[in-house]
Amino acid sequence: MSLAQSQNKRPTSHWRSRLHEVIFESDTPAGKTFDILLIGSILLSVTVVMLESIKSVRAAYGPVLNGIEWFFTGLFTIEYILRLISVRQPWRYALSFFGLVDILALLPTYLSWLVPGGHYLFTIRILRLLRVFRILKLSEYLSEATTLTTALRASRRKISVFILTVILLVVIIGSLMYLIEGEEHGFVSIPTGIYWAIVTLTTVGYGDLSPQTPAGKVLASLVMVMGYGIIAVPTGIVTVELSQAAQKSRVSAQACPSCGLEGHDADAVFCKYCGSQL
Repeated sequence: MSLAQSQNKRPTSHWRSRLHEVIFESDTPAGKTFDILLIGSILLSVTVVMLESIKSVRAAYGPVLNGIEWFFTGLFTIEYILRLISVRQPWRYALSFFGLVDILALLPTYLSWLVPGGHYLFTIRILRLLRVFRILKLSEYLSEATTLTTALRASRRKISVFILTVILLVVIIGSLMYLIEGEEHGFVSIPTGIYWAIVTLTTVGYGDLSPQTPAGKVLASLVMVMGYGIIAVPTGIVTVELSQAAQKSRVSAQACPSCGLEGHDADAVFCKYCGSQL
């Protein structure tokens, strides 16, 4: 029997079940209250970091803001440890999306001892607000997020081929523009021509470089028209995959008591990540 199987068969103590219910589930008043307090703490901690980046505020209240930030870091550290304790397979949660976000939200404070200014990375904590979808029981948003993720994952190969094709196009167009315009018109190198091709093909149009010769203007016109057509390609690819992914079942907001992961089908009985019973 593997370690994971033995952990799944191990009976869960009452206090661990209760802890998991409060931390991971939002069905009960205690769980919803915990998650709302957590979101409030995240918003306050991000606000503190933003205020500290303002020079005048930092000069007047620097020590106070620093103390508040350390308070939130300690609070989030305890919360992260409790999350690991409340699941039977803590390593699965630690390697999940939210597990990685949780640990990344803690590291900047401790890294600030070694890297000056590293604490400004605290704003990554804003990603933890994604939990609001589960907290407010907006399961339809979880379902839509899963549909979008499935569609993007299914279209990644087509998008990769498309991006490779665009890269080849801008290299060819940039080289042609370098040969046509030359250094006297600002196209001092092929990389500069490639930069102009990217800006023009994506319809950004900074205007810092522009062709001066008739041949260059003709090429630029073709690239501009081509840009409108290229924009529609990835949109069409993702739209088709979204239509197919939308046919799949809805997603439940329930978290697995063993690994703490979410995203299960509404009628799921077992966790699709670790196999534990939900």
